[in-house]
Amino acid sequence: MTDPNIPVTEDELHAYVDNELPAERRGDVEAWLAAHPDDAARVQSWRAMADALHARYDSVVDEAVPKRLEIERLVQQPRRWVYGAIAATLAAFIVGGGIGWMARGAAAAPSAFQTLTLDALEAHRLYVVEVRHPVEVPGSERAHLQQWLTKRCGWAVRAPELAAAGLKLVGGRLLPGAVGPASFLMYESASGERFTIYTVKSAAEATQMRYAAQGRESSLFWADDGVAYVVVSSGVDRGRLTQIAQAVYDQMEKSGG
Repeated sequence: MTDPNIPVTEDELHAYVDNELPAERRGDVEAWLAAHPDDAARVQSWRAMADALHARYDSVVDEAVPKRLEIERLVQQPRRWVYGAIAATLAAFIVGGGIGWMARGAAAAPSAFQTLTLDALEAHRLYVVEVRHPVEVPGSERAHLQQWLTKRCGWAVRAPELAAAGLKLVGGRLLPGAVGPASFLMYESASGERFTIYTVKSAAEATQMRYAAQGRESSLFWADDGVAYVVVSSGVDRGRLTQIAQAVYDQMEKSGG
């Protein structure tokens, strides 16, 4: 028996998205979502992310194991290759075994989510108030900015086109990150609202978007292909922040980086 008056937990929301929730509790969760629009919006975003992960990775689920990862070959290799193979096998298991678990994201590694989000919030606060020197390279030099940050950061840095959302690229700069260099891009609307995109290497392969707020600043964090992204804004509602973060995510998916 279940009690419909018991508050729905984070784990139950994830289980609901993953279709792993006990049938007798499903009605309670759906009633909870109908009465709690914030949680309903989170569930919707998790499902969208899961669909994106399925679209991206399902094509490799049934691929044959590469020759270089066959057990007979691995036992003949130096030990350092065995460790790499184990990591690769675990990654393949995650992709093939449960997209839902990948979508749980930062919940499995809250310290990374917290650390990178705090770094992004701090960088946003530091530079968003600058009038004359908010960036190192102006947005008018987009191609140079992307090439420079890509070379220094070690992954393909792309400055997304956000004109459709009413934002113009102010420019960007290179920052020190928790595990190496970080890319920092700033955008501005005609009314003066500013958004920043902070990216840095991350051990997580793929995570759902996670929302955080601190003071006037709010952020959305996700990770994909070994890179973490944090979109930060000041004084804007969550819907507007989600619109911008989704636009960034969609363009990163299309560009493959």
